[in-house]
Amino acid sequence: MTITAPRRRPYRAPAPLGGRARAPHRRRPGLKASVFLFPAIVILGAFVVWPMISALRLSFTDASGFGAVHWVGLENYVRVLSDPKIRESVVNTVIYTATFTPTAVLAALVLALLVNNPRMPFASFFRTALFVPFMVSLAVGAFAWSYLIDPQVGLLNYWLGAVGIHLGNVLEDPTLALPAVAMVAVWKSFGFYFVIFLAGLQDIPRSLYEAATVDGANWWNRFRFITVPMLSNTFAFVLVFAVIAALQAFDQIYVMTGGGPYGHTQTIVMEIYESGFRRLELGFASALSYVLLIATLLLSLIQFAFFSRRERDLS
Repeated sequence: MTITAPRRRPYRAPAPLGGRARAPHRRRPGLKASVFLFPAIVILGAFVVWPMISALRLSFTDASGFGAVHWVGLENYVRVLSDPKIRESVVNTVIYTATFTPTAVLAALVLALLVNNPRMPFASFFRTALFVPFMVSLAVGAFAWSYLIDPQVGLLNYWLGAVGIHLGNVLEDPTLALPAVAMVAVWKSFGFYFVIFLAGLQDIPRSLYEAATVDGANWWNRFRFITVPMLSNTFAFVLVFAVIAALQAFDQIYVMTGGGPYGHTQTIVMEIYESGFRRLELGFASALSYVLLIATLLLSLIQFAFFSRRERDLS
């Protein structure tokens, strides 16, 4: 005679009082994120995406803001590439970019290296003081600099005159006007690049510099073989931002020179402004703005590709 043990029934959690058991609620983080992102997406769509689509459509028309709009195809783009005035503004923009970008980046890097030095006195004060110009509106700063370099009432000319240097009215000099407005942009922007470089420098382990010092490396070798490779991503970020800022130069030029003297500070964005709001050639201005957008994207991609390849080579 065999005795079989009774089967055990699987355990079931008791049902809650007053109803049937419910499946645990599954959270949907993606849905919640979409709800929070929806207002920002609506704002971007209304004030960024839709204006870009409208400008692209206008670039193929002869729109002026008044009267009928006619489709002209690629006529505006052909004019952008063949107009000698546009070529002159492109040359001015290239010169401005070549003046502004290396000056702002090198000034920010040198100052970041100085402030990052542990033996630097009043480092906290200089960090704040060097960032303050970035918080000032470029138009307001341009007004202030216009008075500072004024040959009649400007303090800068007065101080330089005391040591025998007489600049005259640089904003009316065809040779000095473009570098002058570029230096105002450098004064305004380098504080932002300074903070980015400073953050990158502080992210480099001090042990690398200590080991290099023990091995007998001087300051140049430490900068060349430690600082520069470790700052490659920071360099890429700062250079891309600096080039984009240079290609969009408008505020201080509009305030200080208005594109003069004789068109020597007429940049591409100034030409877009005059074409769209003074001559009411909205279609042509839209085409010019899209050519500038494509050029900016290409330059940014080239810089990113260069620094990515350099980082792979160093690693």
